[in-house]
Amino acid sequence: MTLDKIDRKILAILQTDGRLSNLEVAERVNLSSSPCLRRIKRLEELGVIRQYVALLDPNKIGLGLLAYVNVRLEKHSDIPSKGGTHSPRSDFAAAVGQWPEVIACYAMTGEMDYLLRVHVENMDHFSRFMMETLLRHSAVLDVKSSFALHQIKETTALPL
Repeated sequence: MTLDKIDRKILAILQTDGRLSNLEVAERVNLSSSPCLRRIKRLEELGVIRQYVALLDPNKIGLGLLAYVNVRLEKHSDIPSKGGTHSPRSDFAAAVGQWPEVIACYAMTGEMDYLLRVHVENMDHFSRFMMETLLRHSAVLDVKSSFALHQIKETTALPL
């Protein structure tokens, strides 16, 4: 897949404001409306544009505490089952998908297996999440948490 200069310009504009009309985007990239729309549709079909969302301010919806949690799992080999095999990793990944406090989860290199980005109301909420959810998962061996003190930079825009 090749992105030309106009595609990149369209993507940069949409990363800044995904609510712009096709006409507004077309004007900013010096195209007529129809070719611009065709390009946007192609970028959507190719999966370059995954989705359009509203970005919320966590503080304004009562989620004022941001934690990053490193998780290390027990090392067990894959266990055969009727549906194939399952492992502590696949079980953990499935569980994380059900935890609303976890807004991002990454498999990592290094001594820890996963990095979780966790948004909660306050320290009591974080404690409940840790004690009643994360630490109760059978595969979790160790966790290390860090709390964000002050946001320096946050963007959803990828460098183009």
